[in-house]
Amino acid sequence: MTGKAKPKKHTAKELAAKLDAATVNRGGGKAGLADRTAKEKGGHAKMECPLCKVTAPDVKSMQIHHDAKHPKIPFDETKINNLHATVTQVAEPSSKPKPGVRGSLKK
Repeated sequence: MTGKAKPKKHTAKELAAKLDAATVNRGGGKAGLADRTAKEKGGHAKMECPLCKVTAPDVKSMQIHHDAKHPKIPFDETKINNLHATVTQVAEPSSKPKPGVRGSLKK
């Protein structure tokens, strides 16, 4: 005997969520490595701490890091390394997708 109120095994919403999770770049793994380390222009880790080489996306985050990890040394904004200024753009545009961009190759 089966009841009429018995739910389906997989709903359309659940299947759509699984497809979205499988096909959208979330910035993890090898695809997000360049984004996290700012090896290529377009990565979110823009600033680098001159003392411990930890990266941060902006000056405010770097100041928070500096106050927490290096409290005895005064914070100087001019000593922070801007990784986007030091990386040069390749002359020809690459065909590979940049990390951190919503989208996928498999659909």
